[in-house]
Amino acid sequence: MTFFKKPKKLITEAKVEHDIQKGLNNKSTVVQNLNLDELLTKVKEPFSATEDLVTQEVELPSDTSRIALLYIESIVDKQLVQSMILDPLFTTGKEITFESFKKMASIDLKQETDFNQVPKFLLQSNTLVFTEDTTCFYTVSTPVKTQRDITEPDNESIVRGAHDGFVENLSTNLALVRKKLRSSKLTIKYLLLGQESHMKLALLYVDQIANPELVKEVEKRVKSIEADAVYAPGNVEESIEDKPFSFFPQILNTERPDRVAANLMEGRVALLYDTSPTAHIMPVNFFTFYQSVDDYNKRWHISSFFRFIRIMGFFIALGLPAIYISIVSFHYEVIPFDLILLIKSSLEDIPYPPLVEALLMELTIEFIREASIRLPARIGSTIAIVGGLVIGDAVVKAGLVSNLMIIVVAVTAIAAYIVPSNEMSAAVRILRFPFMVAAATLGFLGIVFGFLLLLFHLCRLYTFGSPYFAPIAPLNVKDLKDTFLRAPFWKQDTRPQDLNTQKPDNRNHTRKWDKS
Repeated sequence: MTFFKKPKKLITEAKVEHDIQKGLNNKSTVVQNLNLDELLTKVKEPFSATEDLVTQEVELPSDTSRIALLYIESIVDKQLVQSMILDPLFTTGKEITFESFKKMASIDLKQETDFNQVPKFLLQSNTLVFTEDTTCFYTVSTPVKTQRDITEPDNESIVRGAHDGFVENLSTNLALVRKKLRSSKLTIKYLLLGQESHMKLALLYVDQIANPELVKEVEKRVKSIEADAVYAPGNVEESIEDKPFSFFPQILNTERPDRVAANLMEGRVALLYDTSPTAHIMPVNFFTFYQSVDDYNKRWHISSFFRFIRIMGFFIALGLPAIYISIVSFHYEVIPFDLILLIKSSLEDIPYPPLVEALLMELTIEFIREASIRLPARIGSTIAIVGGLVIGDAVVKAGLVSNLMIIVVAVTAIAAYIVPSNEMSAAVRILRFPFMVAAATLGFLGIVFGFLLLLFHLCRLYTFGSPYFAPIAPLNVKDLKDTFLRAPFWKQDTRPQDLNTQKPDNRNHTRKWDKS
């Protein structure tokens, strides 16, 4: 088996950059014989149909020469343009020239000579400065600040630890990661996706720890994405994961900078996106989705208990409805005699088989969940009350569902939602429906076949060359210390072997003082 799966088509970064600049026809636009007005007309051609492109001409006080400012007003802060460019021109004195203007400390002018890059700079919230010298131009970063405050992610809240999370600004998110991981080895590479959307993302890894082959493979897969527009991190995730038809998530989604920093130090690679608070971490295994930041902020005994509860929740959410159907339909002899009478009295008035009963209630739970998400927060609580009390009580009194089925569905829903990852929780909720059908067809034998097929799939699944079900398959006893249970911090002195990191030892020798 090869270490990495070869992508179907790979394009070079030069072609991406060329396609981004397709508004200008050739690679070296001829500007030597153009004056300032002709140059402005030429560089504005790709934006000829838009009305938010602003051209502002200014005459320098000293020599009556002209400069022209070019920017897109919808993504540029005009106050920054005024304070960083215009005000210094008219407050410094009448002897100012453009050469002295460039040396002013209050402005960061970057000289560029490739006029094919003009559309890219404009779309990155830059203000472009053109002079009578038409062989070059200058860029000033003047982005409009529309980001929200840094808050804790609603879907990854914790009891102890940092309560900050990513926002919709790439620079802010990178600063949050840098704050958590103050290392010169933290490497960041910028990439652009979408020939029209130009979505910017950052590839992060820790040099001398992450496997270089892993970094190359992630970068290669990302660069191989060809599309007019890439809008969301989900588009990238679907394009680079190994098995897109598998129900199990193969890339970890998170909005927490501490989680990104911890996984980077283990030798993984992360992708951060502009305009999105979501970060992708790869490669990951099955047990990564059952780890929480809270696990590492509590004592290891307590963390291990809750980790074990989550793993048990996987089996309960997946198999409890199927076990109920198989017992009621085929294997009632496994139930104690006194309990059989109670179950019989609860089921004798139900007009359809247990499979239909279970499907009806499970789908109702999913309807209520979707409704509570889509509706406003004030109405969502009302939906929960209506679904939990009114519908649940009404269907039992109407004889459509048994009391025992209500208990099974409630326990299953709770077990499915204790998973820290929304993607894994959704996978478990979907997979329980095939298990219910298998139980209604073959009873316990169908459940056993279902779990065997699931185990075969997990053992055969690889993500970026790393086994998905590690350290169970292949078995690695040393890496079991952070799977079903969490070993003490001083015992976790090695990085996961399935990542093939350059530095397997993470030097967690924190109890050297203890001579006992």
